[in-house]
Amino acid sequence: MRRSLKLPITLAVVMIVLLVALIVGWVLVVVGALGSGRHVAFFWTWLSVGTVFLALVLAGVITYMVLTIKSINLNRRQSNFIDSVTHELKSPIASLKLYLQTLTRRQVSREQETDFYAYMLEDIERLDQLINHLLEVGRLERGDAAREIAEVDLAVVLSHCAETVCMRYRLPREAVELDVRPCIVRSSRVDLEMIFRNLMDNAVKYGGQPPRVQVAMETLTDRRVLVSIADNGPGVPKHLRRKIFGRFVRLGTELEREKLGTGLGLYIVGTLVRRYRGQVRVRDGVDGVGSMFEVELPYVEALPVAPQPATIPATAEGADVA
Repeated sequence: MRRSLKLPITLAVVMIVLLVALIVGWVLVVVGALGSGRHVAFFWTWLSVGTVFLALVLAGVITYMVLTIKSINLNRRQSNFIDSVTHELKSPIASLKLYLQTLTRRQVSREQETDFYAYMLEDIERLDQLINHLLEVGRLERGDAAREIAEVDLAVVLSHCAETVCMRYRLPREAVELDVRPCIVRSSRVDLEMIFRNLMDNAVKYGGQPPRVQVAMETLTDRRVLVSIADNGPGVPKHLRRKIFGRFVRLGTELEREKLGTGLGLYIVGTLVRRYRGQVRVRDGVDGVGSMFEVELPYVEALPVAPQPATIPATAEGADVA
Protein backbone atom coordinates (compact mmCIF):
# COMPACT_ATOMS: atom_id res chain seq x y z
CA MET A 1 0.00 0.00 0.00
CA ARG A 2 2.88 2.39 0.69
CA ARG A 3 4.23 1.79 -2.83
CA SER A 4 0.74 2.40 -4.25
CA LEU A 5 0.62 5.74 -2.46
CA LYS A 6 4.14 6.71 -3.52
CA LEU A 7 3.47 6.41 -7.26
CA PRO A 8 0.47 8.77 -7.61
CA ILE A 9 2.00 11.28 -5.21
CA THR A 10 5.30 11.36 -7.13
CA LEU A 11 3.52 11.57 -10.48
CA ALA A 12 1.28 14.39 -9.35
CA VAL A 13 4.17 16.38 -7.85
CA VAL A 14 6.23 16.03 -11.04
CA MET A 15 3.30 17.16 -13.18
CA ILE A 16 2.67 20.16 -10.94
CA VAL A 17 6.33 21.21 -11.13
CA LEU A 18 6.33 20.87 -14.92
CA LEU A 19 3.16 22.91 -15.25
CA VAL A 20 4.49 25.68 -13.03
CA ALA A 21 7.74 25.75 -15.02
CA LEU A 22 5.74 25.89 -18.25
CA ILE A 23 3.66 28.81 -17.00
CA VAL A 24 6.76 30.76 -15.95
CA GLY A 25 8.51 30.09 -19.25
CA TRP A 26 5.42 31.01 -21.21
CA VAL A 27 5.10 34.32 -19.39
CA LEU A 28 8.75 35.16 -20.02
CA VAL A 29 8.46 34.35 -23.72
CA VAL A 30 5.31 36.38 -24.16
CA VAL A 31 6.72 39.33 -22.24
CA GLY A 32 9.78 39.21 -24.47
CA ALA A 33 7.61 39.14 -27.55
CA LEU A 34 5.63 42.10 -26.30
CA GLY A 35 8.81 44.13 -26.24
CA SER A 36 8.68 44.46 -30.01
CA GLY A 37 5.42 46.40 -29.73
CA ARG A 38 3.64 44.42 -32.45
CA HIS A 39 0.44 42.41 -32.04
CA VAL A 40 0.03 43.46 -28.42
CA ALA A 41 -3.68 42.57 -28.22
CA PHE A 42 -3.05 39.16 -29.78
CA PHE A 43 -0.31 38.26 -27.30
CA TRP A 44 -2.33 39.42 -24.27
CA THR A 45 -5.37 37.44 -25.43
CA TRP A 46 -3.45 34.23 -25.82
CA LEU A 47 -1.61 34.82 -22.57
CA SER A 48 -4.90 35.13 -20.70
CA VAL A 49 -6.53 32.13 -22.37
CA GLY A 50 -3.47 29.95 -21.96
CA THR A 51 -3.09 30.87 -18.31
CA VAL A 52 -6.71 29.93 -17.63
CA PHE A 53 -6.33 26.58 -19.35
CA LEU A 54 -3.11 25.81 -17.52
CA ALA A 55 -4.74 26.75 -14.22
CA LEU A 56 -7.55 24.32 -14.99
CA VAL A 57 -5.04 21.59 -15.81
CA LEU A 58 -3.19 22.31 -12.58
CA ALA A 59 -6.44 22.09 -10.60
CA GLY A 60 -7.25 18.82 -12.35
CA VAL A 61 -3.88 17.34 -11.44
CA ILE A 62 -4.31 18.31 -7.79
CA THR A 63 -7.82 16.88 -7.76
CA TYR A 64 -6.53 13.67 -9.31
CA MET A 65 -3.88 13.35 -6.62
CA VAL A 66 -6.40 13.93 -3.80
CA LEU A 67 -8.96 11.50 -5.22
CA THR A 68 -6.32 8.85 -5.85
CA ILE A 69 -5.02 9.05 -2.29
CA LYS A 70 -8.57 8.88 -0.91
CA SER A 71 -9.35 5.89 -3.10
CA ILE A 72 -6.23 4.02 -2.02
CA ASN A 73 -6.90 4.78 1.65
CA LEU A 74 -10.48 3.55 1.25
CA ASN A 75 -9.23 0.35 -0.39
CA ARG A 76 -6.81 -0.12 2.48
CA ARG A 77 -9.57 0.31 5.06
CA GLN A 78 -11.85 -2.04 3.15
CA SER A 79 -9.09 -4.64 3.04
CA ASN A 80 -8.60 -4.32 6.80
CA PHE A 81 -12.36 -4.52 7.23
CA ILE A 82 -12.54 -7.78 5.27
CA ASP A 83 -9.70 -9.20 7.37
CA SER A 84 -11.38 -8.17 10.61
CA VAL A 85 -14.82 -9.48 9.59
CA THR A 86 -13.26 -12.77 8.54
CA HIS A 87 -11.58 -13.05 11.93
CA GLU A 88 -14.74 -11.96 13.78
CA LEU A 89 -16.73 -14.66 11.99
CA LYS A 90 -14.15 -17.42 12.13
CA SER A 91 -13.18 -17.15 15.80
CA PRO A 92 -16.63 -17.64 17.41
CA ILE A 93 -17.58 -20.30 14.86
CA ALA A 94 -14.41 -22.25 15.63
CA SER A 95 -15.08 -21.85 19.34
CA LEU A 96 -18.68 -23.05 18.98
CA LYS A 97 -17.52 -26.03 16.94
CA LEU A 98 -14.97 -27.00 19.58
CA TYR A 99 -17.47 -26.81 22.45
CA LEU A 100 -20.12 -28.75 20.55
CA GLN A 101 -17.63 -31.46 19.56
CA THR A 102 -16.52 -31.75 23.17
CA LEU A 103 -20.11 -32.07 24.40
CA THR A 104 -21.04 -34.70 21.82
CA ARG A 105 -17.89 -36.84 21.89
CA ARG A 106 -17.18 -37.20 25.60
CA GLN A 107 -18.79 -36.95 28.97
CA VAL A 108 -18.27 -33.73 30.90
CA SER A 109 -19.32 -32.73 34.36
CA ARG A 110 -22.43 -30.70 34.98
CA GLU A 111 -20.32 -27.71 35.95
CA GLN A 112 -18.24 -27.93 32.77
CA GLU A 113 -21.38 -28.28 30.69
CA THR A 114 -22.80 -25.11 32.23
CA ASP A 115 -19.55 -23.26 31.51
CA PHE A 116 -19.55 -24.50 27.91
CA TYR A 117 -23.08 -23.24 27.38
CA ALA A 118 -22.13 -19.86 28.82
CA TYR A 119 -19.12 -19.60 26.49
CA MET A 120 -21.22 -20.61 23.49
CA LEU A 121 -23.79 -17.97 24.37
CA GLU A 122 -21.01 -15.36 24.45
CA ASP A 123 -19.87 -16.45 20.99
CA ILE A 124 -23.42 -16.21 19.66
CA GLU A 125 -23.82 -12.74 21.15
CA ARG A 126 -20.55 -11.72 19.51
CA LEU A 127 -21.84 -12.92 16.13
CA ASP A 128 -25.15 -11.19 16.75
CA GLN A 129 -23.40 -7.89 17.48
CA LEU A 130 -21.33 -8.18 14.29
CA ILE A 131 -24.42 -8.86 12.18
CA ASN A 132 -26.27 -5.97 13.81
CA HIS A 133 -23.38 -3.64 12.99
CA LEU A 134 -23.35 -4.71 9.35
CA LEU A 135 -27.12 -4.33 9.04
CA GLU A 136 -27.03 -0.93 10.75
CA VAL A 137 -24.32 0.37 8.42
CA GLY A 138 -26.36 -0.76 5.43
CA ARG A 139 -29.44 0.97 6.82
CA LEU A 140 -27.54 4.21 7.42
CA GLU A 141 -25.89 4.13 3.99
CA ARG A 142 -29.28 3.68 2.30
CA GLY A 143 -30.69 6.59 4.28
CA ASP A 144 -33.58 4.55 5.63
CA ALA A 145 -36.07 6.33 7.85
CA ALA A 146 -35.28 6.48 11.54
CA ARG A 147 -36.79 3.92 13.87
CA GLU A 148 -39.85 4.70 15.95
CA ILE A 149 -39.22 7.84 17.98
CA ALA A 150 -40.42 8.05 21.58
CA GLU A 151 -39.59 9.77 24.85
CA VAL A 152 -36.83 7.72 26.48
CA ASP A 153 -35.15 8.08 29.87
CA LEU A 154 -31.47 8.36 29.02
CA ALA A 155 -30.41 7.26 32.51
CA VAL A 156 -32.23 3.94 32.07
CA VAL A 157 -30.56 3.39 28.71
CA LEU A 158 -27.10 4.10 30.13
CA SER A 159 -27.68 1.72 33.05
CA HIS A 160 -28.83 -1.04 30.72
CA CYS A 161 -25.87 -0.56 28.38
CA ALA A 162 -23.41 -0.64 31.27
CA GLU A 163 -24.99 -3.80 32.62
CA THR A 164 -24.80 -5.46 29.20
CA VAL A 165 -21.13 -4.58 28.77
CA CYS A 166 -20.28 -5.83 32.26
CA MET A 167 -22.04 -9.12 31.63
CA ARG A 168 -20.30 -9.56 28.29
CA TYR A 169 -16.80 -9.02 29.67
CA ARG A 170 -17.46 -10.46 33.16
CA LEU A 171 -16.09 -7.35 34.85
CA PRO A 172 -15.93 -6.68 38.59
CA ARG A 173 -18.60 -4.25 39.70
CA GLU A 174 -16.05 -1.51 40.37
CA ALA A 175 -15.10 -1.38 36.69
CA VAL A 176 -18.05 0.75 35.51
CA GLU A 177 -19.09 3.83 37.46
CA LEU A 178 -22.37 5.59 36.67
CA ASP A 179 -23.18 9.15 37.68
CA VAL A 180 -26.50 9.83 35.94
CA ARG A 181 -29.91 11.35 36.61
CA PRO A 182 -33.30 10.91 34.91
CA CYS A 183 -33.34 12.83 31.64
CA ILE A 184 -35.98 12.44 28.92
CA VAL A 185 -34.88 12.61 25.26
CA ARG A 186 -36.84 12.05 22.06
CA SER A 187 -35.15 9.24 20.20
CA SER A 188 -35.26 5.58 19.31
CA ARG A 189 -34.28 3.48 22.29
CA VAL A 190 -32.58 0.99 19.96
CA ASP A 191 -30.44 3.75 18.44
CA LEU A 192 -29.51 5.15 21.86
CA GLU A 193 -28.50 1.72 23.10
CA MET A 194 -26.39 1.17 20.00
CA ILE A 195 -24.62 4.51 20.50
CA PHE A 196 -23.72 4.07 24.15
CA ARG A 197 -23.14 0.33 24.06
CA ASN A 198 -20.55 0.84 21.31
CA LEU A 199 -18.83 3.59 23.29
CA MET A 200 -18.78 1.57 26.53
CA ASP A 201 -17.63 -1.51 24.66
CA ASN A 202 -14.70 0.45 23.21
CA ALA A 203 -13.90 1.90 26.64
CA VAL A 204 -13.55 -1.63 28.01
CA LYS A 205 -11.68 -3.09 25.02
CA TYR A 206 -9.17 -0.25 24.79
CA GLY A 207 -8.99 0.51 28.50
CA GLY A 208 -6.24 -0.38 30.90
CA GLN A 209 -5.75 -3.62 32.79
CA PRO A 210 -8.00 -3.86 34.63
CA PRO A 211 -10.34 -1.55 32.70
CA ARG A 212 -12.09 1.26 34.52
CA VAL A 213 -14.95 3.14 32.85
CA GLN A 214 -16.59 6.32 34.14
CA VAL A 215 -19.98 7.33 32.73
CA ALA A 216 -21.28 10.78 33.70
CA MET A 217 -24.20 12.97 32.65
CA GLU A 218 -24.51 16.76 32.71
CA THR A 219 -27.42 18.95 31.62
CA LEU A 220 -26.39 22.10 29.75
CA THR A 221 -28.09 25.49 29.67
CA ASP A 222 -29.47 25.23 26.11
CA ARG A 223 -31.67 22.17 26.81
CA ARG A 224 -28.97 19.75 25.82
CA VAL A 225 -27.50 16.88 27.77
CA LEU A 226 -23.84 15.86 27.75
CA VAL A 227 -22.88 12.23 28.38
CA SER A 228 -19.18 11.47 28.87
CA ILE A 229 -17.61 8.01 28.82
CA ALA A 230 -14.00 7.92 30.03
CA ASP A 231 -11.56 5.02 30.12
CA ASN A 232 -8.11 4.42 31.58
CA GLY A 233 -6.43 3.21 28.39
CA PRO A 234 -3.61 4.69 26.29
CA GLY A 235 -5.92 7.23 24.64
CA VAL A 236 -6.38 8.30 21.02
CA PRO A 237 -3.68 10.41 19.30
CA LYS A 238 -4.90 13.94 18.57
CA HIS A 239 -4.27 13.69 14.82
CA LEU A 240 -6.59 10.66 14.61
CA ARG A 241 -9.51 11.92 16.70
CA ARG A 242 -11.55 13.06 13.71
CA LYS A 243 -10.66 10.10 11.51
CA ILE A 244 -11.79 7.39 13.92
CA PHE A 245 -15.44 8.21 13.21
CA GLY A 246 -14.99 7.26 9.56
CA ARG A 247 -16.16 4.03 8.00
CA PHE A 248 -13.81 1.01 8.34
CA VAL A 249 -11.29 3.09 10.32
CA ARG A 250 -9.15 1.26 12.87
CA LEU A 251 -5.70 2.08 14.17
CA GLY A 252 -2.95 0.06 12.48
CA THR A 253 -3.43 -3.05 10.35
CA GLU A 254 -5.24 -6.21 11.31
CA LEU A 255 -1.94 -8.01 11.92
CA GLU A 256 -0.88 -5.26 14.34
CA ARG A 257 -4.08 -5.18 16.41
CA GLU A 258 -4.84 -7.32 19.40
CA LYS A 259 -8.38 -6.02 20.00
CA LEU A 260 -11.41 -7.41 18.22
CA GLY A 261 -13.55 -5.18 16.03
CA THR A 262 -14.50 -4.16 12.51
CA GLY A 263 -14.03 -0.39 12.47
CA LEU A 264 -17.78 0.21 12.18
CA GLY A 265 -18.75 0.97 15.78
CA LEU A 266 -17.65 4.61 15.94
CA TYR A 267 -18.91 5.23 12.41
CA ILE A 268 -22.36 4.09 13.55
CA VAL A 269 -22.06 6.24 16.68
CA GLY A 270 -21.18 9.39 14.74
CA THR A 271 -23.87 8.87 12.10
CA LEU A 272 -26.64 8.19 14.62
CA VAL A 273 -25.67 11.12 16.86
CA ARG A 274 -25.77 13.53 13.91
CA ARG A 275 -29.15 12.12 12.88
CA TYR A 276 -30.54 13.25 16.26
CA ARG A 277 -29.01 16.74 15.90
CA GLY A 278 -26.27 15.93 18.36
CA GLN A 279 -22.49 16.06 18.50
CA VAL A 280 -19.83 13.51 19.41
CA ARG A 281 -16.20 14.24 20.15
CA VAL A 282 -13.19 12.71 21.85
CA ARG A 283 -10.62 14.32 24.10
CA ASP A 284 -8.14 13.37 26.80
CA GLY A 285 -9.55 11.42 29.71
CA VAL A 286 -9.65 12.24 33.41
CA ASP A 287 -6.33 13.77 34.57
CA GLY A 288 -4.97 13.26 31.04
CA VAL A 289 -5.24 9.47 31.27
CA GLY A 290 -7.07 7.53 28.55
CA SER A 291 -9.81 8.91 26.33
CA MET A 292 -13.14 10.57 27.00
CA PHE A 293 -15.93 10.37 24.44
CA GLU A 294 -18.59 13.04 24.81
CA VAL A 295 -22.07 12.81 23.28
CA GLU A 296 -24.26 15.90 23.28
CA LEU A 297 -27.99 15.50 22.56
CA PRO A 298 -31.10 17.68 22.87
CA TYR A 299 -33.43 16.67 25.70
CA VAL A 300 -37.11 17.13 26.48
CA GLU A 301 -37.05 17.22 30.26
CA ALA A 302 -34.44 16.80 32.98
CA LEU A 303 -36.10 15.58 36.16
CA PRO A 304 -34.88 17.29 39.37
CA VAL A 305 -33.36 14.24 40.98
CA ALA A 306 -29.94 14.45 42.60
CA PRO A 307 -27.33 12.30 40.83
CA GLN A 308 -26.52 9.09 42.63
CA PRO A 309 -23.31 7.31 41.68
CA ALA A 310 -23.94 3.67 40.94
CA THR A 311 -21.97 0.61 40.04
CA ILE A 312 -23.05 -2.25 37.88
CA PRO A 313 -23.13 -5.74 39.36
CA ALA A 314 -20.90 -8.30 37.74
CA THR A 315 -21.60 -11.86 36.75
CA ALA A 316 -18.19 -13.07 37.83
CA GLU A 317 -16.39 -11.13 40.52
CA GLY A 318 -12.78 -10.42 39.63
CA ALA A 319 -12.88 -12.37 36.37
CA ASP A 320 -10.47 -11.48 33.59
CA VAL A 321 -11.68 -9.49 30.59
CA ALA A 322 -12.65 -11.64 27.65
